[in-house]
Amino acid sequence: MTDSDDVRRIALSLPETAEKEAWDMPTFRVAGKMFLTLPDDETSFAVRCPIHERAELIAAEPQKFWVPPHEAASNWVRVRLAALEDMGELRDIIVDSWSQAAPPRLVGDG
Repeated sequence: MTDSDDVRRIALSLPETAEKEAWDMPTFRVAGKMFLTLPDDETSFAVRCPIHERAELIAAEPQKFWVPPHEAASNWVRVRLAALEDMGELRDIIVDSWSQAAPPRLVGDG
């Protein structure tokens, strides 16, 4: 089963990623742009996700993806760690979010 340490390790392994505390939680940024947050309870994490894709993700796998009401208008989705199939899926989700925030010169390196 994946956990918050796995999230942190994968995020920090991506080029030019830095961890920064914001809103009393760890956030992960590339080139100053946030691509992942790890809320207090560490049972889920939030990643970038275009709104037009988010509804489809949630409808297909509501046990895995969700959005709290206060983030409904944002380009973010939450991911439940316990619902992930394996480390490969975790890495794919994190890399996808990272690539949405990373400058084009880095995206080929992720």
